[in-house]
Amino acid sequence: MGNLGATELLIIGVVIVLLFGSKKLPEMARSLGRSAKILKAESSGLRHDETPDGSDTPEISRLQQQVDDLQQQLKAAQQTSKPTS
Repeated sequence: MGNLGATELLIIGVVIVLLFGSKKLPEMARSLGRSAKILKAESSGLRHDETPDGSDTPEISRLQQQVDDLQQQLKAAQQTSKPTS
């Protein structure tokens, strides 16, 4: 099912030429290439955004500090509420 032979590729090529015309094909190929390049760059950028590299934004640093403060407050509250036996 996934194997395309030379005959099938030739038929697909002829259909594309008939649909779009031979003058428009180079322009469409360039446009497709540009789109693929942009898509690749954007997906690479997203991949880099998802992996922490140590350069946190100020907002992330602020939120992390708030989380740390809340954790300290919870630990302090747990220690003061422990019954002494």
